[in-house]
Amino acid sequence: MDFTFTEEQQAAVEAAGAVFGGVAPDGVPSPALTAGAVADDFDRALWAKLADADLLSLLLDSAYGGAGLDPIALCLVLRESAKVLARVPLLESTAAAVLVQEYGDEETKAGLLARAGRGEVVLTVAANGCTGHEPAERAVTARQDGDVWVLDGVQTAVAWAHGADFVVVPAHTDDGRTVLALVPRGHGGTVLGEQISTTGERLGELRLESARVPVRQVIDAEGAWERLRELLTTGTCALALGLGERVLAMTSSYTAEREQFGFPVATFQAVAVQAADRYIDLRAMEATLWQAAWRISTVAVGSGAVGTGVVDSGVVDSEAGGALPVAGDVAVAKIWASEGVRRVVQTAQHLHGGFGADTDCPLHRYHAWAKHLELSLGPAAAHEEALGDLLAAHPLG
Repeated sequence: MDFTFTEEQQAAVEAAGAVFGGVAPDGVPSPALTAGAVADDFDRALWAKLADADLLSLLLDSAYGGAGLDPIALCLVLRESAKVLARVPLLESTAAAVLVQEYGDEETKAGLLARAGRGEVVLTVAANGCTGHEPAERAVTARQDGDVWVLDGVQTAVAWAHGADFVVVPAHTDDGRTVLALVPRGHGGTVLGEQISTTGERLGELRLESARVPVRQVIDAEGAWERLRELLTTGTCALALGLGERVLAMTSSYTAEREQFGFPVATFQAVAVQAADRYIDLRAMEATLWQAAWRISTVAVGSGAVGTGVVDSGVVDSEAGGALPVAGDVAVAKIWASEGVRRVVQTAQHLHGGFGADTDCPLHRYHAWAKHLELSLGPAAAHEEALGDLLAAHPLG
């Protein structure tokens, strides 16, 4: 089998490298040096550069000015963004745009997608629920009242909510279905409070009190929420991988230069063994990430195929080979990403010694971002539980 990335995917990485190459991690606002939020908004200048490089429309169809690539390409770009701690809602906005493209009505597509690809409209997703420990769709109720849906509930830790134009809000109905509402910022019946991440970035606590959303702005399709969550989770794994790779590279450089007893500390066996263990973590994170990204890239949605494949998800999940559903691969990737990125930054802090905690060194910023990624969309334990349920219910033989 050929595991080489396509020319289009490699071109996306090159374009991302050109854009992110100008971002200095030392210039990223530090939560250790700022009381409250590190900034009121995300990096709009970098967002404009991403739009100019056509990196905001990677997964959109050509009809909306996009390149028509798959989630693998997005994960490649996200990996590059995490290496420099890019302060942009690239994952959330792209995933929400893909949701609209695959499940939205024609009017919503025409009004949002091309503008999102040009960076004129920013989208985000309320994916953490009320406490961060229960399914996000259970935090909000939805009932249809004529030509509107009425939403009530609270979504916490909504990434980039204060700068986004629309928040995709999952909600559950009385009959157990999940719908996804595109709620504009400042919409009637909504209140957006401020929360602060470990990274120092502003998060939003979105309260919905009889918020009335037109039917055309609500996606009521089976599998839509699962599809969106899989995109977000896999993208988060890509961010964790990129961050971990940069941290290990920083550690390698530091230990090669730092000397004790007249020798670089990198030559000491105890240091080399710890670095080797973290390298193994990164390779496991990478392998499981690309497995998950490939699975979500080759699952058909509705009547058309997504990405490079045309395989129907029902066939994939029930064929004689016994492959787990896509959710299984996504859970495995998130387990490795959550635990791996934590181990990488902890080892890096240890091998840097006191210098690693010095605010003049960018490592403390990476540590804060790693903790946020570790817990985003559920810690490893939550995904281990979900994987256990899948294994118990799915015949592998």
